[in-house]
Amino acid sequence: MNAASPYRFDEGSAVRVVIADDEPLARERLQSLLADLPDVSVVAEAANGEQALHACAELQPDLVLLDIAMPGLDGLETARHLATFEPRPAVVFCTAYDAHALSAFEAAAIDYLMKPVRPERLAAAIERARVFLAGRGDSQGNGDGRARTVLCARLRGGLRLIPVEDIHYLQAEEKYVVVHHARGEDLIEESLKSLEEEFVARFVRIHRNCLVARHELIELRRGTAGQVQAVLRHGKQPLEVSRRCVATLRQDLRHL
Repeated sequence: MNAASPYRFDEGSAVRVVIADDEPLARERLQSLLADLPDVSVVAEAANGEQALHACAELQPDLVLLDIAMPGLDGLETARHLATFEPRPAVVFCTAYDAHALSAFEAAAIDYLMKPVRPERLAAAIERARVFLAGRGDSQGNGDGRARTVLCARLRGGLRLIPVEDIHYLQAEEKYVVVHHARGEDLIEESLKSLEEEFVARFVRIHRNCLVARHELIELRRGTAGQVQAVLRHGKQPLEVSRRCVATLRQDLRHL
């Protein structure tokens, strides 16, 4: 989500926190520790990554305390989605395992706390979050470079998770990208270029404003005006192919 946000974090204001952990006792412990810290407010709890994303879309917290090993969307993939949010929350991983430390920082986490979380380490992480929030907006990222398994469409009052494997094609429309998928259409605020880079193995460009899932391509054919069109497995109508993309598409079709 690339549009500029009017939200600004002021030093000294309360840090608004979402706690995401599938273990109720772990959430309770973090709640207790945070209650002892000044200018910290817990605005929501989540038991998995999907709940965390919904909470963040609705409440726009400053900080997410995020477990890694959770059912469904794990913490690492959840962090990759949070990196696209605007305003982007700070992410601190809280986990019982140290094997994910490198992946955590590659996923743009600002800190990595081992369970049981010690009060002084949590306090230090909150202060690190304040520094991040004061300078937020200087950098954007999309996690650790691994492709996501779902895309997030921001809706009024929440969001919809769209499995990438269900997407037929992606089409740029002004500042949005229209996601055409098995259950309909949704708008996302991500650039077509960044999606092409992230999902290069899954989608192929057929036009400057369109990426198509490779498994959706059936054939190329000439339209009535002589232009080349791509016929999709689940497309209602063929899509226009730009001349510069024809050779690459023909090559891809030979290997499908």
